[in-house]
Amino acid sequence: MATLPKEVLRNMIVDGDLKTVNDLHTYLKEMFKDALQEMLEAELEVELGYVKGDKKNKNTDNRRNGTTKKTV
Repeated sequence: MATLPKEVLRNMIVDGDLKTVNDLHTYLKEMFKDALQEMLEAELEVELGYVKGDKKNKNTDNRRNGTTKKTV
């Protein structure tokens, strides 16, 4: 696995205003959460064959959950 260049790390420290280990932990947790969400959304796009919100290219019966009212 490649390591990040020191310049990138320093920019992360400055931009994130990281002063403590706790600050770093919170910053990395948020970054990981965002990366994981993007990966899951990309996986869903590949599986369904269309981008979220793209009504024109829905050539499948396999769809995301809608916003219709449901009764349980």
